[in-house]
Amino acid sequence: MQGWSHSGHRTCPITKLPLPDPPILIPNHALRSLISNYTPLPPPPPPTSHESDPLSQLAALISTLASPKSSPSSKLDSLSQLAALTKSNPALRQRLTESGAVSLVLKGVDSDDPAVQEKSLSLLLNLSLDDDNKVGLVAEGAVGKLVAALHGGAAAVAATVLTSLAVVEVNKATIGAFPGAVRSLVRLLSVGKGRERKEAATALFAICSFPENRRRTVDCGAVPILTRIAKSGLERAIEVLGLLGKCQEGREEMVKCDGVVEILVGFVKNGSSRGVQYGLLTLNSLCCCCERIKSEARNSGLLEVCMGLIEDDNEKIRRVASNLAEILQEN
Repeated sequence: MQGWSHSGHRTCPITKLPLPDPPILIPNHALRSLISNYTPLPPPPPPTSHESDPLSQLAALISTLASPKSSPSSKLDSLSQLAALTKSNPALRQRLTESGAVSLVLKGVDSDDPAVQEKSLSLLLNLSLDDDNKVGLVAEGAVGKLVAALHGGAAAVAATVLTSLAVVEVNKATIGAFPGAVRSLVRLLSVGKGRERKEAATALFAICSFPENRRRTVDCGAVPILTRIAKSGLERAIEVLGLLGKCQEGREEMVKCDGVVEILVGFVKNGSSRGVQYGLLTLNSLCCCCERIKSEARNSGLLEVCMGLIEDDNEKIRRVASNLAEILQEN
């Protein structure tokens, strides 16, 4: 397709419809990986004076990873070095995906060896940094591997990769619709520790910007869990609640949670700029649908807080605070 475009054609060779200008081309990594299964990777280059050349290193490491004769320790070392090489080098990430080695990385994510799985996930995270790779990785089956990894020792990294992939709008829908994806993130939010909870909440925040995923998240029982961990101080939980409050199911669940107003007002009074913004946003949604919540919010002194925030430097905070102040003053 790239050659067709570069040769001056401005219509699709199959549909004959006009192509956008400039044409939007997405690398088909899934097809490339299938081809690589039938095309042996080149053997490692012989040692030369250019051993330190990153491209030569990349080729040698991929060959080690692909070879059935390589020992488990050498494959683990190759994954570690590939992760280091590609962390801050987009050109090497592109070379790796073009080599068809993504299937080898995904195979490592499936490994029973925790060290191999973690290194494979770290490498997958690097590859997901590039927009061209995000759709391709999902097409190759990355979501299923990541959902399974959410139940293992490297769950936090798996959640981080899902967040990275969800930057692309179409991936939000794909991840949310994948069987068990949302439920596994909500489970990690409930049983995980420290970083695991934070990364699970971040992934949920990313995919819940797609409206259909909000209902799925509520249906998986996320609201009481988010309320509980917000009370313990995790601000990201408030951000997710802010998105869930945009759907009726989310609001209905929130009004059932004991102490929800106190928790949200606490973030409005003492949170960071984002905590204040999403605390106000959630309270705005709840006060519009529930008189009891509105009464509790008034009694907490929220109106006075909102009046003070109308002069805040953050335009979003000013706007939501002004709107909430109007709601609280209504009879």
